[in-house]
Amino acid sequence: MWFKNLQIYRLANPFDKDPAKLEDALAPLAFVPGNSLEPLRHGWVPPRENGPLVHSVGGHFLIAHRAEKKLLPASVINQFAKAKAQEIEEQQGFKPGRKQMKEIKEQVTDELMPRAFSIWRDTRIWIDPVGGLLVIDASGSAKCDEVMQLLNKSVDRLGARPVQTELSPVSAMTSWLAADEAPAGFTVDEDTELRSTAQSKATVRYVRQAVDAEDVQRHIASGKQCTRLALTWSDRVSFVLSENLGIKRVAALDVLKENTDSGATDEAERFDADFALMTGELTRMLQDVFDALGGEKKEALAA
Repeated sequence: MWFKNLQIYRLANPFDKDPAKLEDALAPLAFVPGNSLEPLRHGWVPPRENGPLVHSVGGHFLIAHRAEKKLLPASVINQFAKAKAQEIEEQQGFKPGRKQMKEIKEQVTDELMPRAFSIWRDTRIWIDPVGGLLVIDASGSAKCDEVMQLLNKSVDRLGARPVQTELSPVSAMTSWLAADEAPAGFTVDEDTELRSTAQSKATVRYVRQAVDAEDVQRHIASGKQCTRLALTWSDRVSFVLSENLGIKRVAALDVLKENTDSGATDEAERFDADFALMTGELTRMLQDVFDALGGEKKEALAA
């Protein structure tokens, strides 16, 4: 159940350590399937089937956001709208204008919506009330915006802001490559992206290929900066650090799995053991990432 991606937020306000309080806060916005005319519906669901909305292990909370979306492709709407427009043209003797076509598309959309398929997308959120961190398992900002919008409606005075560090990931990653030296506790892996700061945005990518120090230094000298870098932390967790401090492709390495056999016998015990292992390891890893980037900005922490 390890998170694949980490979008990291700092909780500016104290967060209640009682999972029952968070459960009560989320309950009014628990997910309910939408009706046939709703294109999108959001809500909270149990992170484990038939469990509570808040799963708590070792003082860490796990919650899950669900988005239900109706699949109604634009090509289908356009096809039906075109047929409708032809009927109207035959009746009125001339083609529908722009305004009338817009109305036709809206009418067709309303008519087709009850026949649209629904898909569910769940996004998991890890909250560390003691450490003051909130981490979303999402690769992009759109999912994070959905989660944070609903979370701010559910929890009063949440005060969560994206983590900011003294050094930007771009400048730090570029300096590590230029010096051919990873920060303490980390090693550089075979996935690197360098992008030009010029208008051309020329980009060089190393995929599953070790970077050549001299080659990279030439790219840096020509004005390129590192915007993506694969790293391994303490031989335990591998990941890719991006230019906006997003962490992607998180994976626990074999040495970690071998050395932390939980001995759990059923699914519930394994789930708890995996969550405890993940939160313990990633808490330490994230702190080392922040330290490698000069620590968190003091003004951001004080805000």
